[in-house]
Amino acid sequence: MIVVSCPLRAEESLLAGAMRCPGCAGTLRPHGHARTCTVRGLGAATLTVTPRRARCAECGATQILLPGALSARRADATEVIGHALAAKAAGSGFRAIAATLGRSDSTVRRWLRRAPEHHAQWLYRRAVEHCARIDRELLVRPAAQPTLLGHALNLLVGVALRYRDLFGYPEPPWSLIGALSYGHLLAPPLKT
Repeated sequence: MIVVSCPLRAEESLLAGAMRCPGCAGTLRPHGHARTCTVRGLGAATLTVTPRRARCAECGATQILLPGALSARRADATEVIGHALAAKAAGSGFRAIAATLGRSDSTVRRWLRRAPEHHAQWLYRRAVEHCARIDRELLVRPAAQPTLLGHALNLLVGVALRYRDLFGYPEPPWSLIGALSYGHLLAPPLKT
């Protein structure tokens, strides 16, 4: 799976032969589409997407080009999960977050459990890497946050907004944050 910030730009890159395979660095070519999926957005909004598939011309591996607005294996958009994590970073509990977002307590509790301290550290490192690459000024005086998760999200939002300004991305910040976190705003489940 490759998380892309802008599906239209990814499609152009794929058709031009400029997208590389993450496994062997071969050229990815269009290879149909994945299943259409509908996820819940904020409030009553829904988002229906048919992700593009790509196949490597050298090794034959296939990849799904997942839009940053979606999180892998989640029924809710990145924006919804991001709002829940931001509320957690600000000190809200899962019941209050669930009530605000209109989701079940168990769903929100599961999300928050997928953002333990070690995952917040991982998100923070990704945010710092992107800040260093795009604009080091974002690291100079970031707004004070009560938690490491808050610092990570704050830096990711800053980088997403800077990407929009510098490169003209039309996508909302949470879609860019989904791509910047490689689709892992929440930690992946442990493999057993």
